[in-house]
Amino acid sequence: MGTSVLSLRIDEELLERLRDHAAKRGMSVQDYVIRTLMRDDFDERFQSAVDETEKFYGVT
Repeated sequence: MGTSVLSLRIDEELLERLRDHAAKRGMSVQDYVIRTLMRDDFDERFQSAVDETEKFYGVT
């Protein structure tokens, strides 16, 4: 299985929060973000976010 690179631009406040969460778990920010994305409930949370976004923008 290969890997790919994903580059994100995020504000400093969010990065600090990610650093704090990762540090509490003894992880790097990269590992913390990957672990978060891979959680079993990701698909459900993602779909809920999409539904809420569509409602907010009036997309059906």
